[in-house]
Amino acid sequence: MASLNVGNLGDYLREQRRNAQLSLRQLADAAGVSNPYLSQIERGLRKPSAEVLQQVAKALRISAETLYVRAGILDAERDRDEVETRAVILADPTLNERQKQVLLQIYESFRKENGFGAEAEAEAEAAFGAETGLDGRTESDAAADDPRTVGGSDADPRRTAG
Repeated sequence: MASLNVGNLGDYLREQRRNAQLSLRQLADAAGVSNPYLSQIERGLRKPSAEVLQQVAKALRISAETLYVRAGILDAERDRDEVETRAVILADPTLNERQKQVLLQIYESFRKENGFGAEAEAEAEAAFGAETGLDGRTESDAAADDPRTVGGSDADPRRTAG
């Protein structure tokens, strides 16, 4: 893992906040963090967790991966093209959230088809999981792995079709 470059991250966050025309207090409220803590991040005095970066990214409507790269959590050189593509899609004001997510899913499926996979996403989820103790799996992922469920549903395995 690369070392954290919190000064560069703070400058970038401040720039994104100003572009979004949000005050420090407004962004802190939207991200669910304290105003002084966000101020310290912007000034490069604090190292935010992956979870905080994700919350701030969501509040700014920018890519969390971009913030992970700025913070040094993801390797910038290896994943720059993917991160920039994702950032452009997520920043497009003409698309709604559902359209952005569908477009990202299509983009990722093409990358996988061409042999590039989701390395950056897996790395970001691993970093997020290390910070939070979560493994990045959804409830439906867990249900699909649960032997008590059939095909991801809660159907009774003892019942048979008649």
